Amino acid sequence: MVIITAGMIGVGKTTLTGKIAEHLGSKAFFEPVGDNPVLPLYYSNPKQYGFLLQIYFLNKRFSMIKQALSDDNNVLDRSIYEDALFTRENNAQGNITDTELSVYLKLLDNMMAELNELPKKAPDLLVYADSDFETIKHRIKKR
Repeated sequence: MVIITAGMIGVGKTTLTGKIAEHLGSKAFFEPVGDNPVLPLYYSNPKQYGFLLQIYFLNKRFSMIKQALSDDNNVLDRSIYEDALFTRENNAQGNITDTELSVYLKLLDNMMAELNELPKKAPDLLVYADSDFETIKHRIKKR
């Protein structure tokens, strides 16, 4: 079984992913945030680095998905589907141009087509984590 955790930044996806993986005795794949060289650039200039950040996440997430879907009983922290939502939101905010969004979506389609070669094409379960906004803001500030 492949499980994906989803939800807002700071909701507790990483903790939930670890607990589910531990309970199932499976491998957890965590969102590539700590070692992300593009994230600080994005925070300093979202308009310049929005597209680069989304391509970085797409590449990392695709690699994780290929690994997770090739075996059983893995848990992923965030999904490639959420990355596409973030990319669309970056476009709506003016951080990614329409051309960049189009390139991203075509690349995503090409990458997802590659999953056809794997035993599984999609996760078995998506767990959506939710919390009140004040708790989420508090967690984000602690980082």
